[in-house]
Amino acid sequence: MLEETIAAIATPPGEGGIGIIRISGEESKSILDKIFVPVNENSLENRKLAYGNIVDPSSKKIIDEVLCVFMRGPKTYTAEDVVEINCHGGMVSLRKTLELVLNHGARMAEPGEFTKRAFLNGRLDLTQAEAVVDVIKAKTDRTFDVAMDQLEGVFSKKIRDIRKKMVDILVNITVNIDYPDEDIEQITYDNLEKDLEEVRAELEKLLASADTGRIIQEGLNVAIIGKPNVGKSSLMNSLLKEARAIVTEIPGTTRDTIEEHLSVRGIPVRLTDTAGIRETSDIVEKMGIEKSKESFNNADMVIFIVDSSRELSDEDREIMELIDQEKSLVVLNKIDLDRVITLEEIEAKLPHAVIVETSMATQEGINLIEEKIEEKVYGGSVSHGSSMMVTNVRHKNILEKAERSIADAIGMTKMMEALEFIEIDVNSCYEALGEIIGETVQDDIINEVFARFCLGK
Repeated sequence: MLEETIAAIATPPGEGGIGIIRISGEESKSILDKIFVPVNENSLENRKLAYGNIVDPSSKKIIDEVLCVFMRGPKTYTAEDVVEINCHGGMVSLRKTLELVLNHGARMAEPGEFTKRAFLNGRLDLTQAEAVVDVIKAKTDRTFDVAMDQLEGVFSKKIRDIRKKMVDILVNITVNIDYPDEDIEQITYDNLEKDLEEVRAELEKLLASADTGRIIQEGLNVAIIGKPNVGKSSLMNSLLKEARAIVTEIPGTTRDTIEEHLSVRGIPVRLTDTAGIRETSDIVEKMGIEKSKESFNNADMVIFIVDSSRELSDEDREIMELIDQEKSLVVLNKIDLDRVITLEEIEAKLPHAVIVETSMATQEGINLIEEKIEEKVYGGSVSHGSSMMVTNVRHKNILEKAERSIADAIGMTKMMEALEFIEIDVNSCYEALGEIIGETVQDDIINEVFARFCLGK
C-alpha cells in the first residue's frame, strides 16, 4: 500500500474560502503535471506556491483556478512526495478536481492514511500520531496544549526513557544468567529490587495522571442537583455567562435535564442542569426527576445546591443520603438573604463534602466554585501546567499491564527466585511499553488507532 499514491479532500465539507486536496506518494508530482497548467511556465518548483488552473486533459476544460504546492519528501507530513491543491471552497470544485486526481493515478485515501504513512515511514511514533486526533478535537486551550506537547513527543520521550532503564536491567540480568562464573560485577537482588522499584514508581506516577488526563481530553461531567427553586438554573447561567436555562420563582420549571459544554479555567466541562428533586404527581416532572438521579449517579462531580434561607426539607435530606460525598461540592446558596442554615450544620451532615457559600443574585462565590472544579480535576497529583499526563485509554491499559509485570518481578526478586523467571516479567513490561509508542504493536492495533481519523488526515 505504501507504493500507491493516495489522495483525499483535506478540508471539512461545505462552503468556504478554500478547499484543499492532498496527494501523497511517488506519483504525486506526475499526477499534478497532467492536470495543472501554471500561469507562468516552469513555476512549479519544490515548496513554492504556484498559481494556475486545473484543466481536464480530455476536454481541455478549466475546472478551477487554484494555487498548488509540491513538496518533495522526506521532509513532508507523510515523509513522501506531497502535493496540495488549494481550490475554491465549494463541493463541486473539490469533487471534480479530486476525480481528475483519481483518474490519473491516485487512489482514494483511507481514513487517517496520511498520518498512518507518517507513522510507518518513521516521522511520527504511535503516540504522536494519536495526538494528531486530539489536536483536531481539542475544545479548550488546556486540551490543545496537552495534545500539542504529546504531538511534539513529550510523552513518547518519557516512555523511551523508562524503556532505556529497563534495557539496562535486562542486560544485567542476562549477563548474570549467561556468565554466572565469570569474574564480573555481580548483580545483587537488592540492587535489582531497587532498580525495579524505580521503574514502578515512574509507571505509577504516569497512571496517577490518568484520571486528570481523561478529564482534560473528554471533559468533566458535572451534575447540578437540588430541590426545586434553590438556584440550579441560575448557577448554570452564571457558569455559562449567558441565560441558557429558564429561571422563575415557580418550582419545577426545569422538567428535563439540560446539557451544556463550557470551559472552566481551561478544563472542558459538560454541565447538566437537572430537574428539581421532590415529590410530585406530574408524570412529566417525575420522568425528569428520574433522569436527574441517573445524571448525578454517572457524574464525575456533583454540585448539590441548598437554599440557606430555608430550613432543610425532606427533599434535601433525601439528596444527602443519595450523593457520594467524595465527589460532591455543596453550594450553600442565597447567603444574601436572612440565613436559616449555617455552614456548620451542613458540615456536620456532610463531613466529607466540599462546601462553599454563594449568592447567585450577587454572583458572590462563583469564582470559588470554578476554583473547586479546577481542584477536583488536578487533585494535587498533577501540576496545573504539566503536559506529562496519560490522556489515552489505550495508553492507560498498557501502563496498567506493564505495572503488573513489574510488580510480579519485584515480588519474585524479594523471594530471590531464579533470574530467568524475573527476566520474563521484566521483558513483558518492556514489550508492553513498546506497544504505546508503536515499536512492538500489532497490525490490528495500528489499524484500530487510525480508524479514528477523518479522511484527508
